Amino acid sequence: MTILITGGRGHVGRSLANTLLARGEKVRVASSEPGQAVFTDGLEVVQADLSRPETLAPALVGVSRVFLYARPATAAEQVRLMEEAGIEHVTLLSTRSLTFPDADTNPIARLHVQVERALGRSRLPWTFLRAGTFATNTLQWADMIRRESVVRAPYPQSHSAPVHEDDIADVAALTLTGSGHAGVIYVMSGPESMPQIRQAELIGDAIDRPVRFEEQQPQQYRETLSRWGQADVVDQLLRYLSTWDDHPVPVVDARQQLLGVTGRSFARWAADHADDFR
Repeated sequence: MTILITGGRGHVGRSLANTLLARGEKVRVASSEPGQAVFTDGLEVVQADLSRPETLAPALVGVSRVFLYARPATAAEQVRLMEEAGIEHVTLLSTRSLTFPDADTNPIARLHVQVERALGRSRLPWTFLRAGTFATNTLQWADMIRRESVVRAPYPQSHSAPVHEDDIADVAALTLTGSGHAGVIYVMSGPESMPQIRQAELIGDAIDRPVRFEEQQPQQYRETLSRWGQADVVDQLLRYLSTWDDHPVPVVDARQQLLGVTGRSFARWAADHADDFR
C-alpha cells in the first residue's frame, strides 16, 4: 500500500510522512516545489500542484490512500482523478471553523466546506480531520522574538487550544492505515486552552529568556496580517481573537479519544520548536 501525502513541505505533511515511515508504510510525498525542501530518506518525492489538477494524475499512479490538503478551486477535478485512480481512502485536513455558529459566513470555513462537499458527493471513502488552531501559527512571532524577545499582537488574553502538528499526524496516520474511519469527522484541538500571553511565556521558557507581550491595537495588527493574508481571512482571524478574549476555547483532544494518549502540550510544542525562536 502506497500512501500519497499532498502538501508535503507543510508541517503536518512532513510529520505525517515521518510517522508513516516509522511504521513501515510506503510513502509518496507530493509538493508543488519539491526542490525547495529537504525530505527524509526513504520517501518517494513527486511534483504535484493541487491548483493544477493535471499534475496530480501521475502522482496517484499506484497509490491506494491519500492525505489531502484543501484546495477548493479544483476540488471537483481532484475528486474525479482520485475516483479514476481507484483510491481506497482519502483523509482531508479540514478546519474546526466548520463547527462554529458563524460557519456559513466564515471565509476559512467556506473554503474547506467546498472540498468536504466534493468528497461527500463522491464514491470515495473519506475522513475529515477538522483541526483547530495550529500551534505552528505562533511561528509568525518568531522574527520578533528572535530580534527583540517580544510579541506584538492584540488581545493578550484571547484563548486558543493550539494543536501540535504531530498530534494531527498521529490521528491522520490512524485513519489512513486503520479501519472504521470512513465517513467519520474528527474534530481536533490541543489538550489545553490558554491565552496568547501564556503562549508567549511558554516560548520564553523554551528558549531560556523571557518573552514579553506588547498589546497592539487591532487595526495595527490588521495591517501586519494583511501582508500575507486576504482581507476577509484577516478580518476573521481578528474576530476569533475578539470572540475568545478572556474565554477558554472548548477542548477536543482527538488523540486522547482515539489513541488513549493525551495530546502534546503547547509547552512541548515550544520546546520542539525552540530553535525557530532563538
